[in-house]
Amino acid sequence: MDAGEDVGRSEVRVRVALMARPRPKVVTLTDVAAARMAAIMDAADENFIGVKIGVKNGGCAGMEYTMDYATEVGPLDEVAEENGIKVIIDPKAILFLIGTEIDYVTEKLSQRFVFNNPNQTDACGCGESVTIVPQELDA
Repeated sequence: MDAGEDVGRSEVRVRVALMARPRPKVVTLTDVAAARMAAIMDAADENFIGVKIGVKNGGCAGMEYTMDYATEVGPLDEVAEENGIKVIIDPKAILFLIGTEIDYVTEKLSQRFVFNNPNQTDACGCGESVTIVPQELDA
């Protein structure tokens, strides 16, 4: 292989890299959700690095969202920094959560985090569990 062939291959790699579409965010936080998470973490007894988000099997609709304090980042965890909050996403939940916006709502008798998930197809009547279809990977 001569230098001319090597340069040609490099140019192709650069063009392909530039044409690749941007990677979608797994989750985003509204300003209100980020402020509430910051307040909760500031009041915690321990010094946590962020919030870990995931999904688990359960409830009458099939799945439940999980949200816990995070003390470390696992080797396969996805990490997103949103409005000053480090959001760590369980690797098993990534395809279920792509495009999800987490909000914090205050109503007359309750306050809660709400997952606005485009992959969610159904929810139980009480809102504790959901049906989520994982997003398909493009070839």
